[in-house]
Amino acid sequence: MLEGRRGWRVCAEASNGREAIQKARATKPDVAVVDIGMPGLGGIEATRQIRKASPGTEVLILSAHGSEKLARELVDAGARGYLLKEDADENLLAAVDALRRGKEYFAPKVAEWVARDRRAQRAKAPRNALTPRQRETVQLLAEGKSNKEVAATLGISIKTVEAHRANIMMKLNLHSVTELVHYAIRNEIVHT
Repeated sequence: MLEGRRGWRVCAEASNGREAIQKARATKPDVAVVDIGMPGLGGIEATRQIRKASPGTEVLILSAHGSEKLARELVDAGARGYLLKEDADENLLAAVDALRRGKEYFAPKVAEWVARDRRAQRAKAPRNALTPRQRETVQLLAEGKSNKEVAATLGISIKTVEAHRANIMMKLNLHSVTELVHYAIRNEIVHT
């Protein structure tokens, strides 16, 4: 089916997960179609290692069944597509083409799970996340720099540093420099 598409070429086939990784490393395909139930090394770990061995290769998972947990694990491993085998006859070419063009492709049921998981992740993200400039300011203050030293380091005025500091303290609900230092250590902005 894939070779029948004009301009496409199947550059390798593998019978197990380890072989798939080796062939992906050697051929650097645009898209790897990976069966979730491969012998030797399952689809999740194979996906992770294919993405590591050939970062430009997009991974399309082909599975006889799906679950929300499995979809989450595969997306976390780097898969950008997930197609149920029952839909492969109708959708395989569209799925490979989408990934080849840098887009995602998920079977409708899987797409619902992925979207729900992404919404949940966004909801968990702290609303008080700092901007890059605020993180720089926190780092310098936590390192013991004065407002004047922070201003000189960042090339901004002392008043701007004071404004950043006040905004940061309010955003994070902190009341002292000691609390700011603890925040910076907990969030790995500075290291002890």
